[in-house]
Amino acid sequence: MGNWYAFLSPYKQAVEELKVKLRSLREQYQQSSQHTPIEFVTGRVKPVTSILEKAQRKNISLDDLATEMQDIAGVRIVCQFVNDIDTIVELVRSRIDFEVKEERDYIKEKKESGYRSYHMVVNYPVHTIDGKKDLLVEIQVRTMAMNFWATIEHSLNYKYSGEIPADIKARLQRAAEAAFQLDEEMSKIKGEVREAQRILIRNRETSRN
Repeated sequence: MGNWYAFLSPYKQAVEELKVKLRSLREQYQQSSQHTPIEFVTGRVKPVTSILEKAQRKNISLDDLATEMQDIAGVRIVCQFVNDIDTIVELVRSRIDFEVKEERDYIKEKKESGYRSYHMVVNYPVHTIDGKKDLLVEIQVRTMAMNFWATIEHSLNYKYSGEIPADIKARLQRAAEAAFQLDEEMSKIKGEVREAQRILIRNRETSRN
């Protein structure tokens, strides 16, 4: 790869544009009387070292990165409740400014580690001085509990170079199930939670006025 900056710049543009669009959706929900399925949105472009490591592990040539590596650009949408994920997935599917190419449901079919998340790969067009470029971007949708667990697992994978000790791995799997049970229980009382949040927001607005 001759110029990593030139290669990654459109991906950074895609991430920033998607964050703006998805956060705008969140604001629209907040301004309406509807429950907002989006709690927060983050995004990142894979560091060069991570790209090279994955390319070597997956036997992807540098010339094929744009077509073979789907997560160079990544956007994460975090929500409160499990059924918010379905709402967000439908919102993403209905967009006309990009195209969904692939979906992987790691909630119904969790990974062996206990990892849960819904992954969508989209074909996102960015407009540069050299013309339009179609880029693959991975969108992850998960609850706050799933996100907390995944963040911890990622840190441990980094610490142990992907070889997490068996006892810690077993504890992580139990923690993943506990996090999912938390999601299930919160879903059962979501009506109460939403009403409490509406009261809190209303009181905050009253105190400002």
